Amino acid sequence: MENLKTYSGESLEGNFYAIGLNYKKADAEIRGHFSISDTAKENILLQAKAERIPSLAVISTCNRTELYGFAQHPYQLIKLLCEHTNGTVEEFEKVAYIYKNHDAVSHLFNVGTGLDSQILGDFEIISQLRNAFRESKKHDIINPFMERLVNAVIQASKRIKNETGISSGATSVSFAAVQYIMARVPYISEKNILLFGTGKIGRNTCENLIKHTKNEHITLINRTKEKAEKVAGKFNLIVKDYADIQSEIAQTDVLIVATGAQQPTISKELLYLKRPLLILDLSIPKNVSDDVLKNEMVTLVHMDHLSAVTDQTLEQRAAQLPLAKKIITEIEKEFNKWADNRKFAPTIKALKNKLAEIKAGEIDYQRKKIAGFNEEQAEIISDRLIQKITTHFANHLKGEEGSAESIELIRRVFQLETA
Repeated sequence: MENLKTYSGESLEGNFYAIGLNYKKADAEIRGHFSISDTAKENILLQAKAERIPSLAVISTCNRTELYGFAQHPYQLIKLLCEHTNGTVEEFEKVAYIYKNHDAVSHLFNVGTGLDSQILGDFEIISQLRNAFRESKKHDIINPFMERLVNAVIQASKRIKNETGISSGATSVSFAAVQYIMARVPYISEKNILLFGTGKIGRNTCENLIKHTKNEHITLINRTKEKAEKVAGKFNLIVKDYADIQSEIAQTDVLIVATGAQQPTISKELLYLKRPLLILDLSIPKNVSDDVLKNEMVTLVHMDHLSAVTDQTLEQRAAQLPLAKKIITEIEKEFNKWADNRKFAPTIKALKNKLAEIKAGEIDYQRKKIAGFNEEQAEIISDRLIQKITTHFANHLKGEEGSAESIELIRRVFQLETA
C-alpha cells in the first residue's frame, strides 16, 4: 500500500492517514482543546469535501480525537482539525501521532477492538467508530477503501468479543460495585438500595444496578433534588429529600455513596440501624467517615477495594491479548491483501482490454487472408493466451517485486488508459 494512486478504477489522491491524540500523551486539558462537537464534525466533513479530500472520518471521545482519511500530506488533516477546535498546530505536534497506510490501518484495528483503549477491552469505541463512518457516508465523503476497512474492524471487534474473554469482568468502579453487591447480598432484587449522589459515577452505578440486579426498590437522594429527579425520571425510581437521609438510611440494606464533597457526608451520627447495612463509598476523596464502623451492623467498602477487583479483571483481560491480536492479524492481513490487489486491478483490466483489441484486429485480418479460417478455435486459443499473460502480470504485481513503478511501466509499454 505504498501509495494508493488507483483503487477500483477510481483516482485516489495521496495516502491513507490516521492523525490524532489520546490519553497516553495528552492530558484532559489538552484533549479538551481538541474536542470536536457534533457541529464541528459536520463542518470538518463539509470543508474536507470542498477541499476535494476523497475520504474522511472523524472520531472524538473523552479519551481521543482522531481523523482518518486520504491526503497528499497529513498537514491537510491536521489543519482541518485545528481550524475547527481550540487546539493549535504547536500543541498538536507535542502530543500527536501520525500513521500512514499500513500503519494507519493497524492503528484503526487496535482502536476499534479496544486494544488501544484506556481500559483494555473497552468496546464502547466501536459504536463511536461506526457512527463516525456512517456520518461520513451521509456526507458522501467515504470511499470503498475506508468503507471496507471499517467493516473489517467491526468484524474483528465482534470476533474478539465472542472468541476471547478480553471484555469480561468489571472494569468501571460503578460496575465493580454492583458486582460486589450481587456477590455478597443474597436476594438483592428484594433489598432496599439507597444511592446518595447522582453525578457521573452515581448515574453509571444506577444504570448497572437496574440492569444487573432487577431491583425495583432503589431510592435516590442528592443535595440538589432536581438532579436526582432527572436521573430517576429516566429509570422510574423514587427520589427523597436530602433532609430525609437519616430515616432513609434506617430503612435501607445497601447504601451507595457517590457524592463529590471534600469532607465526609456520612458519619456514625446518621446511623440509627435496626438491620445490617452495607455501605459502598465510591467517592474521591472518601465521603464516608471511618467512624461508621463503630456501629456493629455496618460493613464499609471503599473505592480502593473495588479498584482491586477491577485491577484483577484487567490482568485477566491482558492474558487474552495474544488471542485478540491473532484475530486482528488474520483479518488485517486479508484486508491488506485486498487493498494491495485493488491498486493494480485497473491496470490488469486495461491490459486485458488492450490484448482483446489486438486479438480482435488479428482475427479479423486472418479471416480475410486465410481461406477456411477457423475463427472459433482462434478465439479459444487467443482468450487462453490473454488469460495466461494477464495472470503472469497480476502475479508479478501481487508479489514483492510489484510496485508503482511496475504498474507505470506496464501502462507505458501497452499505452493503457486506466483513468
